[in-house]
Amino acid sequence: MEQIDIKSLTKEELTQEIVNMGEKKFRAEQLFEWMHKRHARNFDEMTNLSKQLRQELAQRFLFVSLRAVRVQESAFDGTKKFLFELHDGNLVESVFMRYQHGNSVCISSQVGCRMGCRFCASTLDGLERNLLPSEMLDQIYAIEVLTGERVSNVVVMGTGEPLDNYDNLLRFLSLLNDEKGLHMSLRSVTVSTCGIVPNMKRLADEKLQLTLALSLHAASDEKRRRLMPVANRYSIGELMDACRYYFDRTGRRITFEYSLVAGENDTEDDLRRLTALARGMNCHVNLIPVNPIKERAYVQPDRKAVLAFKNGLERNGIKVTVRREMGRDIDGACGQLRRSHRKASEGL
Repeated sequence: MEQIDIKSLTKEELTQEIVNMGEKKFRAEQLFEWMHKRHARNFDEMTNLSKQLRQELAQRFLFVSLRAVRVQESAFDGTKKFLFELHDGNLVESVFMRYQHGNSVCISSQVGCRMGCRFCASTLDGLERNLLPSEMLDQIYAIEVLTGERVSNVVVMGTGEPLDNYDNLLRFLSLLNDEKGLHMSLRSVTVSTCGIVPNMKRLADEKLQLTLALSLHAASDEKRRRLMPVANRYSIGELMDACRYYFDRTGRRITFEYSLVAGENDTEDDLRRLTALARGMNCHVNLIPVNPIKERAYVQPDRKAVLAFKNGLERNGIKVTVRREMGRDIDGACGQLRRSHRKASEGL
């Protein structure tokens, strides 16, 4: 019999499973609290359940509990990067970052990625599989256990394209927000997308109060197609329509993620085009000096060029920040740690 992924079940589904086992409904409440609030790492830690029940649960259910196989801490800012092993041996990355406003965790939504963005290490080996809701949740739970610190913000911006794993993403968000679990406000959650237009509109129709971050990275279709293969399917015009639709349905402003690549998308013409796109939109531009990977020739603009681009946007009334670089000394960019670990394991 195939095991059921217990940590991905809603309270109602869990209750039905427990009743089907001949147990009282309150056992489901105990289980849910152990998993989602107390972050138990296995059934044996659930000490208010009988040993027999714990054994039955272990036979019936898959209990997702990620194992940290590598942890790196930045000497500069205390950022921690975790490489977690899944139950099938696959690896995913997560990042823990401390800010004045609280601790943030950046989690992965897939093992690998099929989007093919040219400047990203996550996509170099393609997509292995989608992550289960439990595997997204347990990146947060495991980090809280390992650091002993509370996570107050979650960014689904690690390895993978979240809207390519749409149904599991929505279940993850529901469980994250559940009052019997972490009860995290969705206003404290950011979901990134490279621009899958139909699912951007589906997400808008959910009317969730999360922040949607669009990985834009270029303000013309020609350049965007060069950097991001998804642009061959959805034009910038379609993207902007989806962004306006998202704001109309949710009232939540869009964040435009824009990785600055020297000589590629940081010219005066790029600035004019991005200004034209952002002007009049309820949006925020997040400039990201590209994190170089050795498999690509892309390099960062110097600080003077980054600030000039930022100031140009601000002069046109556009809200903009330059992302604080964190974890540069610990393979901080998406996919770098997983890739370097795999190469080391394979003796490459």
